[in-house]
Amino acid sequence: MKIKISLVINIIIVILTITAAIIMFTGFKFMEGDLLLESTNIGMLRFFTVDSNIFMAIVSLLFAIKEARIIKGKDNEISTKMYILKLMSTMGVMLTFLTVMLYLGPIAKGGIPVLLKNSNLFFHLIIPILSLITFTIFEKTNKLEFKYTIYGVVPTLIYGIYYLINVLVHIENGSVSPIYDWYWFVQGGLWQIGIVIPIMIGISYAISLVLWAMNRKK
Repeated sequence: MKIKISLVINIIIVILTITAAIIMFTGFKFMEGDLLLESTNIGMLRFFTVDSNIFMAIVSLLFAIKEARIIKGKDNEISTKMYILKLMSTMGVMLTFLTVMLYLGPIAKGGIPVLLKNSNLFFHLIIPILSLITFTIFEKTNKLEFKYTIYGVVPTLIYGIYYLINVLVHIENGSVSPIYDWYWFVQGGLWQIGIVIPIMIGISYAISLVLWAMNRKK
């Protein structure tokens, strides 16, 4: 029964991600008001939010295909590698969720509500919650050994390198415009990047640990 529920949720995640991506890409708006952290066309890929959700959708699609095969009796089990990818992708969208709720929301003009409009309603809230539910309730396993928790930081590490390079190439008179520092990480000074990236990696590993513990079969 759990595998069937997981299959349904994974399919929903894929559908919602495609829908949200199209909404952001085209600039379509079904909610009025000020918008933050949105961009049309290919520019939307600069956000960790979009990247992490797309990664989540890809892994969810792979999971759904595997689960469908298992239900039909064409396959026996989901591999450890697949569970590692699910841990990584779930960590990514949960980092997005927590960053919005605990960091961006409090400092953004308009607060959390402005970050939950249009495509970001799916990217920042619905997809992360669905991902958490399916991974910690319907996809429990003992295949993920403790040593695999370190993989949870990989998405953050890769994006951190990209963000650092982006900041460094857009320095003007010792500062970086919010246009290129869209998460406002270095608006207080470039020295902050040396603190922000390690903190985000540390938080990512903490999330990975919690997800690992919640995913294990008792």
